[in-house]
Amino acid sequence: MITEEQKKSNIELTAVNKAIKVYVRKIEKSNDVHVRTDNITYSDFFDNKMLIIKAIRKGMPYELFSKIKDITPFSEDDWAEYLNLSKKTLQRHRNDADYLFKPIHTEKIIELAEVTNFGKEVFDSSEQFYLWLNTPSFALGNLKPAELLKDSYGKELVMAELNRIDHGIFV
Repeated sequence: MITEEQKKSNIELTAVNKAIKVYVRKIEKSNDVHVRTDNITYSDFFDNKMLIIKAIRKGMPYELFSKIKDITPFSEDDWAEYLNLSKKTLQRHRNDADYLFKPIHTEKIIELAEVTNFGKEVFDSSEQFYLWLNTPSFALGNLKPAELLKDSYGKELVMAELNRIDHGIFV
């Protein structure tokens, strides 16, 4: 039996998959990138590093960010802090249909989306992943993994720890 939470999660993931397809098609048209966009999914996006580079350089539309934000464990305050933007600035961009995040912000959005995507694969449920993100970890210097996501080096430490957990290697 599918719970209401699982239904909501499936609907949100379907919306992100559609938004990724549209975004990748736009990237493809504006660059010499040729990606099979017919069946590209949110998870597939993270496997194509050249596509990610093109996406960062193009900038991410607010609409896609909004859909990604819906499937991550981060609040609007968290996003504002991670992106080094004010909450008010994020809210202002919400109403601009043509707004594209700057490459530096796009890169951070993609990094956080990648961590969330991998974390949900590693843990049995979103709730377990979210709990892990907000629990101090001995392997990460007794910091919460969420605290380390503010910079790319911290993100790499979190991804490495998720990889160790995925392979059953515990500290």
